[in-house]
Amino acid sequence: MEHLIGVDLGGWLDRGVTLVVAVLIALAVQRVVVRLMHRALDASDLPSASIFINIVRALIWALALLSVMRPVFGVDPAGFVAALGVVSLAVSLGMQDTIANIISGISLMVSKSVQPGDFITVNGITGEVTDVTWRSTTVRMRGGAEEVIPNSVLSKTALTRITDWSVGYCGVPIAVVPGADLDAVARECCEVATRELADLLDPAFETDVVFSAFTAYGTQGEVRLHVRPDVVFSTAQDRLARALSGRPWLASAL
Repeated sequence: MEHLIGVDLGGWLDRGVTLVVAVLIALAVQRVVVRLMHRALDASDLPSASIFINIVRALIWALALLSVMRPVFGVDPAGFVAALGVVSLAVSLGMQDTIANIISGISLMVSKSVQPGDFITVNGITGEVTDVTWRSTTVRMRGGAEEVIPNSVLSKTALTRITDWSVGYCGVPIAVVPGADLDAVARECCEVATRELADLLDPAFETDVVFSAFTAYGTQGEVRLHVRPDVVFSTAQDRLARALSGRPWLASAL
């Protein structure tokens, strides 16, 4: 039958089986290698970011493709690689930004300039680094919004790594009338904050009050709050401002 229709069904069947087997082996190898890489990265000083995992995945599938070039497609792997090198050179000229992002991402991760879990401020954006991929770094800001920053931009921009103390810090400025007992004011502010913001404050840090300057209206200070990671600063500031409103020691303006 196969000779009547001019198709070598046996040959195509062998090629199909070879291709399926190669894909299954690549999937199995990928699963094992990725799992081992996650363990190795977690146990080492290198961060466990998706960029390293993606590079290994690409290598595994590239090797799988080369292994089936001759038996399945009848193409010489050496010639294919040589032709691919010429094509890659032409493509790379039009993908300079992508290549720059990949190289910058690897450089950022290896140098540990940016790692998942870091809290940073860059270009006015403050948040937690959640991942570094082929092209970009994702920063999740307080409130849930995410900013995607190209790796090449991040590597050329000065950034600030935020300490644990600063991550949840937000202040509420106050002005105290002349002659008021500043110690008593500080105690009252801390008591009000502890009572009214109990569900918002980070228990790892204490609320305190600092006084920093004198103005025409009185002494200028700030109630320093530390809120939980899921709390938006303005929520805590608004609640404390409402709770302190009308206190007799408050000056009329800053």
